[in-house]
Amino acid sequence: MPVGAVQSVARLYGEWKDLTSKLNAQVHARSSIGDRIREGSGDAKTQAIEEAKVLKASISELQKRVTEIEDELHALALTIPNDTHHDTPIGPEDAAITLSTHGPEPCPPSPQRDHVNVAKSLNLLDLEAGSTITGSSWYYLLNEGALLELALTQYAMSKAIARGFKPITTPDVVRADIASRCGFQPRDSSDPPVHQMYHLQKAHPTQPELVLSGTAEIPLAGMFANKIFREEELPIKYVGLGRAFRSEAGARGADTRGLYRVHQFTKVELFAACAEGESDRMMQELFDLQLDIFGGLGLPIRALDMPTEELGASAFRKYDIEAWMPGRGRWGEISSTSNCTDYQSRRLHIRYRRRKSSESEAVPDGPLPFAHTLNGTAAAIPRLIVALLENGVKLSDTGEVVGLSLPVALKPFWISSGQGVDISWT
Repeated sequence: MPVGAVQSVARLYGEWKDLTSKLNAQVHARSSIGDRIREGSGDAKTQAIEEAKVLKASISELQKRVTEIEDELHALALTIPNDTHHDTPIGPEDAAITLSTHGPEPCPPSPQRDHVNVAKSLNLLDLEAGSTITGSSWYYLLNEGALLELALTQYAMSKAIARGFKPITTPDVVRADIASRCGFQPRDSSDPPVHQMYHLQKAHPTQPELVLSGTAEIPLAGMFANKIFREEELPIKYVGLGRAFRSEAGARGADTRGLYRVHQFTKVELFAACAEGESDRMMQELFDLQLDIFGGLGLPIRALDMPTEELGASAFRKYDIEAWMPGRGRWGEISSTSNCTDYQSRRLHIRYRRRKSSESEAVPDGPLPFAHTLNGTAAAIPRLIVALLENGVKLSDTGEVVGLSLPVALKPFWISSGQGVDISWT
């Protein structure tokens, strides 16, 4: 957000109100002069015509200025993030509060458990071919690596469907305007601007600006745009499967090694829209589902209440779940869930009609309330593969990779490949 944005919005809004008032007064005066022209004659009519000419120029100038201020006001207002929950920690990432820990005791960090080395030893990953074909931070999953992605996807989808989430596959291409309304900036305000998303070249000048979606949250939220629901229909819960594309995969270093931070990945996304007073409860429902999903994978995990500087534009409150990754020697984020309250729904015009408490009660007066939207990661596949490989690798006495232990929860979704990887189910 630009420095002084809030103050600038307040100043511009005051200026816009003053100019709009003047414009309305002059439009009204023009109407009165029109009556004088139609009804008058001689010098009186000539004078009225001259006044109309002067007023026309003044109105044109005011309209131009009002439009300029509206554009500037809208651009600045869009940079203002959501409000923040009163329990949210204040500060940078290290101010996060640990809410709970789950799963087995974390094993000691070890470079022998590095997921890249494990995957290469078992022929599950080809980073070199990805680099040749596309560039750095692109990859091929091979053999059981590909099967692991499929199993994780089906596992996460099945868990969400069992809790009433409706399955959906989403488009991976969205309008840049929809992404912006959801709180994702296709490009930042630096000079020159850094593209946060992949932009598609226009096939025709009249075609809207399109981007590759950074998360299924964007097309899922876009499904609700410009819709009015009945309160009885809420909450609406979807579990979406899509590809996520990130053009800026992060600075070079440990966080970009292997599969941890990549440009494209499969993601299972939870999304919900609910009445404005229900979003705290719905956030807990998403969070409980996430803990169930990752708890079933037998990973050492911890849940964090994320601080203000980690919320992004749209989140009112955000929980992260991290898994212990011994090959990396640190905890790594595998999931987040965010309560966006009415931040996205105001920009996407998602509203609902309140239910009547009885048949005899009149429909409540006033503007329709905005729904609250929430989203959460059910499975970011590469991060889960990193955690499963580094925690589940089987090593010989000499430290060589000899097999892989995978959670039994994935076995019903596993397709036998006939390959030679020694997999045990625990």
